[in-house]
Amino acid sequence: MQTTSDIDNNETAATATAVLRNAVTWYADRGITTIERVLSDNGSAYRSHLWRDTCTELGITPKRTRPYRPQTNGKIERFHRALADGWAFAHFYPDETTRRAALPAWLHHYNHHRPHTAIGKIPPITRLTNLPEHYS
Repeated sequence: MQTTSDIDNNETAATATAVLRNAVTWYADRGITTIERVLSDNGSAYRSHLWRDTCTELGITPKRTRPYRPQTNGKIERFHRALADGWAFAHFYPDETTRRAALPAWLHHYNHHRPHTAIGKIPPITRLTNLPEHYS
């Protein structure tokens, strides 16, 4: 699996598909082996043949938001706000390397410890109730 630093910092189809493959691997490592669909915006990376072919290869149906309808992407827009407020601009980072190094810890806190009001003030990781180790 590629690390974040291995993936180009751009919005190309190659980068988007690398991120998708990493997400599929991340979920598979946690026992979630079926991903039915992925929602994206209408950027060129998500309209590319590479994106379409990668989704087909992975058995994922690609869905796109309606143009000029940001409400469709409300959850990710809210996450981006939390990301900016809690990590990107919450602290002074002397350089980009330091800022990026702080991201994994913030993501862990966000997903494993931070209560989310939309799901009953529990962390998102608690919603993964169908993991194989829960049934042994």
